[in-house]
Amino acid sequence: MTIESNSSNSPTPDPISEEDSQPDDFDGGTGEHNLTPDGLATQQALAAIAALQSPQNTATLKQARSFFKSPIINVVTVKPRALLITLLAIAITIIGLALNNWLIGIFGTLVTLILSLAMLLPWLQTVIREWFSPQDRTLLIAFVGLLVGIIGLVKFSGLGDRLSAWGLKINWDASGTLAEWFGALGQILIAIIAVYVAWRQYVISKDLTIQQNLLTVQQNIITQQQTIDSYFQGISDLVLDEEGLLEDWPQERSIAEGRTAAILSSVDGSGKAKILRFLSRSKLLTPLKRDRRLGRAILNGVGGYAEDRLEGVRVIDLGVMLAGADLAGTDLRWTDLSEANLVRADLSGCDLVKANLSRTILYDAKLGTADLNGVRLFYGAAEKASPRSRTAPPNYQTGEHTGAVVENADFTDVQRMSESARYYCCAWGGEKTRGTIPGGCEGIPNKLGR
Repeated sequence: MTIESNSSNSPTPDPISEEDSQPDDFDGGTGEHNLTPDGLATQQALAAIAALQSPQNTATLKQARSFFKSPIINVVTVKPRALLITLLAIAITIIGLALNNWLIGIFGTLVTLILSLAMLLPWLQTVIREWFSPQDRTLLIAFVGLLVGIIGLVKFSGLGDRLSAWGLKINWDASGTLAEWFGALGQILIAIIAVYVAWRQYVISKDLTIQQNLLTVQQNIITQQQTIDSYFQGISDLVLDEEGLLEDWPQERSIAEGRTAAILSSVDGSGKAKILRFLSRSKLLTPLKRDRRLGRAILNGVGGYAEDRLEGVRVIDLGVMLAGADLAGTDLRWTDLSEANLVRADLSGCDLVKANLSRTILYDAKLGTADLNGVRLFYGAAEKASPRSRTAPPNYQTGEHTGAVVENADFTDVQRMSESARYYCCAWGGEKTRGTIPGGCEGIPNKLGR
């Protein structure tokens, strides 16, 4: 549909009369739709922010708009003729006072009063709207009405006369002691009010302290995430070449392990879990098959790197970095923690679905209420699998020496533990571990012997 701006059938605008074009003597100068320079600058800043906003900070932007909204100010514009009339009325009032003429004085006074109130009325309305909410104005009128109602009730019901007659009969000299008692009671009430004010100050200070602590925690979380992001980028730049392939020479692997050890010791459990998931899904914790001469990782022909559990080399070897670590309640799904030292680590409540814990040292570790669905604790059959050994190499075909060390580990109330994993933990966990495994270990031999 085309809109023609110069159409001959367009309606003719109504002429604006001179009376309509001239505002009254007392007009609101700006109104609600005009902006002050500060308000215009604020709106421009908010418009720039809106261009960069994301769904995550929409609520924050709305709060900023409401906070920086320019106040609506009713500026009173007074016509020169109104000012002239007011000054003339003031002069007439002064002349009436000087001549002691009642007629001139009362006329000037009334005109001056009416014009002054007309000029002050918009300002008074603005002040009342700014300083008193509708609820405050309602309560004020209600209290004034209650006071007037009580006075009228006392006056017109005859109660005031009876109170006056009763007051004449009282011996006020004898009631001086009673006044002293009331004075003491007033001091007690003042002390109670002071205690209440002090208590309220304590509560407010406590709330402010809690809010400040929450802000500090949020700032620490943001700082930690920025540190982790920098670590991710640094590791990627360190081990990848320009084509995005692994080029981890011995020195690069050493530096990568040093960076990982440093950052794992400076972040909380949630940060550790993020780092482990990143390293695991990037195949940086998996033993990769290497070229015997160049030491580079070999592709498996289907878009990934070939694994070699027996003689492969890991880009980052966790070693003892997670010994005694607090990882309770974190997400460790599909992570490769094989051969890591998790002695005395707290894994209670963790999501360990499909995690690889073969040859992992879980001695004295806590795994209570953890989700062990599909977790790998060994290779081969559960009846032939055995824990890792310091001297004998692992056999990934039969499962000998490929299992995790689960002695003294706590498996209280673990979730979705498979029968093969239960058999292995009962056989190689020892008496302490056997007493914590859901379903019991009846009929399963204690191969550990202690």
